[in-house]
Amino acid sequence: MVKLNPLARQPNNLDFASPTQFRFNLLKTPNVEYFVTSVNLPGISFSGEANMNTRFKSIALMGDTLEFEDLELTFLVNEDLSNYREVHDWITGIGFPKDTEQFKTASSENSELRPNTSSLTNPNTMASDASLTLLTNKNNPTLRVNFKNCYPNSLSGLTYNTQVTDTEQLTATASFKYDFYEFETL
Repeated sequence: MVKLNPLARQPNNLDFASPTQFRFNLLKTPNVEYFVTSVNLPGISFSGEANMNTRFKSIALMGDTLEFEDLELTFLVNEDLSNYREVHDWITGIGFPKDTEQFKTASSENSELRPNTSSLTNPNTMASDASLTLLTNKNNPTLRVNFKNCYPNSLSGLTYNTQVTDTEQLTATASFKYDFYEFETL
C-alpha cells in the first residue's frame, strides 16, 4: 500500500485563471491582434484507438495520433475593415481564386516574415506562428502557448443591419489550423 503525505500534495498556487487576462499575437495580422476579444485554447485528443478482444472483455488501447481542434479567434472589425481584410487577403492568397499572381504576392509578403524559406517551394511560407500569452491577476505574463504554422481556414461574414437600435460593433470570427501547440513557462 502506498502512503501519501497529504501536506506534500497541497497546491502551491491557489489563484484561478481569469478568462479576461490574455494577449494574442499573430505575425501576419498585426491589425487583428489589437482588437481580439476572445480566443480559445484548443482541445487535444487521440485518434487511432484500438480494441484488443479477449475471451472476457474487450480492452481499449490508447491511440497513437494527436488531433488538435481549430484555433478560434473573435475580433472587433475596425471602420475601414483593414483588420478584416488582413485575414481575408491571407485566405485569398492561399486559394488564389483569380490568378496565380495572388499566390506569388502573398508568398513574397510572407517571405519577409520568414526570410530563410523559399516562397514557392515551401508551403509553410503561407503560415505564421502565433502565441497566446496568459496573464496573472496582476497582468503579469505567466504562461505562453506557442502555435506553429497557423493558417486561416475560415473567416465569418459581416452583417450590416439598419434595424439595430443599440450601438453594436461588428465582430468577425476566424478559424485557424496549425501543426501543434506547446506551452512555455515565462
